[in-house]
Amino acid sequence: MRHFYSFILSLIFTIFAAADPEYYERLVLEPLPQGSLLASFNFKSNASLRSFEQQHFRYIPRSLGQILQHAKTKELHLRFNSGRWDAESWGARPWRGAKEGGMGVELWAWVEADTEEDAFAQWITLNHALSGLFCASLNFIDSTRTTRPSITFEPLGDHSNASFSKLHLLHGTLPGEVVCTENLTPFLKLLPCKGKAGISSLLDGHKLFDASWQSMAIDVKPICPNDAPGCIVEMEQTVDMVLDIERSKRPHDTSNVQSWRLSEIFGRLIKGSCLATDIHGEASKSVCISAPYEHQIYTSEGSVEHKDILTNSRCYVLPSSEPFEMILPQQESQAVVSRPAPQLYASRSFTGHGQERGGVQSLLTNPSSDVAISFVYFETLPWFMKPYLHTLKAQTINSPPIPSDDIITSIYYRPALDRQRGTQLELQITLPPASTVRLTYDFEKAILRYTEYPPDANRGFDVASAVIRLFPNSSNAPSEAVYLRTTNLLLSLPTPDFSMPYNVIILTSTVMALAFGSIYNLLVRRFVGADEVGGFDLAKLKAKIKARLALLKDRFMNQKEKTQ
Repeated sequence: MRHFYSFILSLIFTIFAAADPEYYERLVLEPLPQGSLLASFNFKSNASLRSFEQQHFRYIPRSLGQILQHAKTKELHLRFNSGRWDAESWGARPWRGAKEGGMGVELWAWVEADTEEDAFAQWITLNHALSGLFCASLNFIDSTRTTRPSITFEPLGDHSNASFSKLHLLHGTLPGEVVCTENLTPFLKLLPCKGKAGISSLLDGHKLFDASWQSMAIDVKPICPNDAPGCIVEMEQTVDMVLDIERSKRPHDTSNVQSWRLSEIFGRLIKGSCLATDIHGEASKSVCISAPYEHQIYTSEGSVEHKDILTNSRCYVLPSSEPFEMILPQQESQAVVSRPAPQLYASRSFTGHGQERGGVQSLLTNPSSDVAISFVYFETLPWFMKPYLHTLKAQTINSPPIPSDDIITSIYYRPALDRQRGTQLELQITLPPASTVRLTYDFEKAILRYTEYPPDANRGFDVASAVIRLFPNSSNAPSEAVYLRTTNLLLSLPTPDFSMPYNVIILTSTVMALAFGSIYNLLVRRFVGADEVGGFDLAKLKAKIKARLALLKDRFMNQKEKTQ
């Protein structure tokens, strides 16, 4: 009877969960050139704004929701990123770069407050709370790592005019943060099935952080649909990774990288479905793969396939409780569905030499032959890296020269204050068709106090990546902005010889010990003659010494006679 009731309860729960459109998940697989595979995991959880404000949490986790309410955060964007996206080989970034962050950890949010001081206090509260939730060093984002971008970021959610006037945008980065399994575990705990079922059961730390490039994103924003009576709060979690098929299949068969299966790439199967309905209440197509129509793909029994010839994609409805496997065998045709080409190529590096000054060089290339592009170039520099704004130049390469003022149309510059805030530089740039622009400026290196150096001071200091936001260039372009980020830079500062203080301390301590010991002995000890000590007989001492010497002499003579 007990088993019968438990079966009925589980059946009721499954029916209600399957009919609930408030949760949605999808995995998209895209084969890339050079034996790589792009896997994009997307999870969406919705809740009405009224229930969220009343703390009635269902799919949006209480742990994150209460943090946002306590810190008065109306919109949140958190990124964990490692590796480098190879745009020349792989094409455009997934999600138009909107789900990608700079190397390390990047965070920006819209906080509601009356003044900038109150907004910064709420920002610090948010950082400390998220630091404990995601096991990251977000509590190190202080005033020196915080900026207030003016045109680079725009809110993605729907905010009323009354509340938008009180919103403050704050942005912070930790370029030296190492992303690891400690960040993935709390990420999975925010999901309804917590990595035990659905596509999230494929996420394994060993596979994720062995990828050539990986990104984890969390976005929380309010949405007010025009055809709905009220607003909702949407939490979207995204995991993107580029896996090397040959390396992921080890220690299995790696002789043929053209054929693979999910269990080889991710090391496990999909353990059934998790709340298997989409936002329309229909059966959710949880797994999709981009492959030409003529390719053969085999899946587990019980799954339902849906083909889209126009987009060369196939989506599958997962079985409710059975494991799901996908097999891509060796194909006669080696054609792959290519990703669109990037609208802009960007790279950044240091120039110059020496310990006093240096320079930054950014190469920006527009591959289009007939369309100019406009974008915002945003940099966050540490306070000890002081740029000279009058040296900022933009020069074209392998094309007719263009005045720098025609390339850089506007500049927003907020200088740094020593040990209080960093430098913020935002440039609005227009790039002509089929041209490459070299953006350069010089900077001066500050000398830090010896207590401000990290333990690995000779490694250098991480400089956050530059953020580039592309504006739509025509009516045919997507309405959403396109983002891309450069790689981090490693800045070498004048570093003192930390072994010298150690040597000085050791030498000084030795001298002080010798001096103190000698002076202490002179002050405390009392020197007396041997005949002044009571009970001391000098004659007996001399007799004992003579007896010992005679004994030693006899032993020596006897040993000499035996030798002869």
